Amino acid sequence: MRAAVLHEIGQDKLDVLDDVEAVGFGPGKVRIRVRATGLCHSDLSAMSGVLPQPAPFVPGHEGAGEVIEVGEGVTNVAAGDRVVVCWLPACGACPACRRGQTELCLAGFMNAGTPNFRRPGGDLFGFAGTGTFTEEVVVDAGCAVPIPDDVPFDIAALIGCGVTTGLGAALNTADLEAGSSVAVIGCGGVGISAIQGARLKGAAEIVAVDPVASRRESALRFGATKAVSPDELADAKQQITGGEGFDYVFEVVGRSATARTAYETTRRGGTLVVVGAGAMDDFLQLNMFELFFDEKRILPSMYGGGDVLRSYERTIALWRAGRIDLEGLITHRVPLAGINEALDQMRTGTSLRTCIEI
Repeated sequence: MRAAVLHEIGQDKLDVLDDVEAVGFGPGKVRIRVRATGLCHSDLSAMSGVLPQPAPFVPGHEGAGEVIEVGEGVTNVAAGDRVVVCWLPACGACPACRRGQTELCLAGFMNAGTPNFRRPGGDLFGFAGTGTFTEEVVVDAGCAVPIPDDVPFDIAALIGCGVTTGLGAALNTADLEAGSSVAVIGCGGVGISAIQGARLKGAAEIVAVDPVASRRESALRFGATKAVSPDELADAKQQITGGEGFDYVFEVVGRSATARTAYETTRRGGTLVVVGAGAMDDFLQLNMFELFFDEKRILPSMYGGGDVLRSYERTIALWRAGRIDLEGLITHRVPLAGINEALDQMRTGTSLRTCIEI
């Protein structure tokens, strides 16, 4: 079967091969025929080494498709079911799950260390224990979440990561108050989803911050009340908040420099929500006096900061009701053979989400 492979960390191109085999099928496992997958910035971060991932590997973690077969003991899905791939399944038994913080369950991360593909040259890993840039993938049963028949595969794929992450940051992690002022730094697919979440919660002012003009224009269509480039943020802060700072600031880039800017853009007593996934050697510096004196809440948001399955259900309900726009997030479509074109679109910021149709 075909799959897009990164041979070594640091390479900027993927090699689409037709000699890859999905392996590991057995009890508790599900084989999925991938129909659509989105390109998330985390895939680029894994390719570059910002996020830890063994190589060689098949990127992709935001996918949807059909169940081909299920292993012994699998009861949540059956052959023929339409599913979204969940890269962070909850085991239900660990301390985090028992506390209700299923997004902090480590079971999914443990899968990342086990190869789930093979080719004549040896084993391949799947990114985040999945690897959806492929025609078929074998995953734990918990990674296959059934979806209703009226949800198209491309929409379901987005729900598998970017939309859930961005919406959840606003709805779960921040739980922002109606009438508040908001800034969102980084307006790709996740940032736009955070903007939609802020709009749902009744934010009065939503400032989108991004260096790419087309993304700023898109942010206005999705609910931002103002869109500025990074060097215009200070003026927006002055104009909208009188220089005090925003009630909520979402950092959706994953870099200490933008996190520091976000901190400085948050009002005293306000909330900074860290959504972007950054590198382990990139440190955010805060002095102890400002940390104490400003009393700003710093809230990291992992995968939307809430129960993932409930978040999927909520997103589908909001989409059906026309309260959020998911179709508009897909700005480009390419076949698997055009995956490197999709990478370029992500790197240049010309896309919000590129759907790879398989």
